[in-house]
Amino acid sequence: MIQCKRVYDEVEVSDGQRVLVDRIWPRGMRKDALALDQWLQALAPSLGLRRDFAHDPERFSAFRQGYRQELNNHPEHWMALLDIAERGTLTLLYAAKDTRYNNAQVLAEFLEQELDRREHPSSAVCYGNVL
Repeated sequence: MIQCKRVYDEVEVSDGQRVLVDRIWPRGMRKDALALDQWLQALAPSLGLRRDFAHDPERFSAFRQGYRQELNNHPEHWMALLDIAERGTLTLLYAAKDTRYNNAQVLAEFLEQELDRREHPSSAVCYGNVL
């Protein structure tokens, strides 16, 4: 199971593995105060993509498309998360105020689709720029 949660929300036992998926450390959060298992900065959207999006819901569709392409180009950044999600709960942590239009939501959707492909394989998946 994959879920998304703001880093500022309370930790719950049901969170399972907690992975921060932002490129920048959350504002106002001490590193020793955040309960997490991993911080995967490389998994976050590129700086250019983040700048273009600027947390504007009207730009979310283009952001989503661009981020999904970045994820397709770098499966090495997210493949291990599939194993975690198959074994239990994976909580993707993010700092954005908007709980709907953020990178963690796009990543969760992407990973769910990849899990579905694992369960119902039809043909080999081809990721861009991966040899």
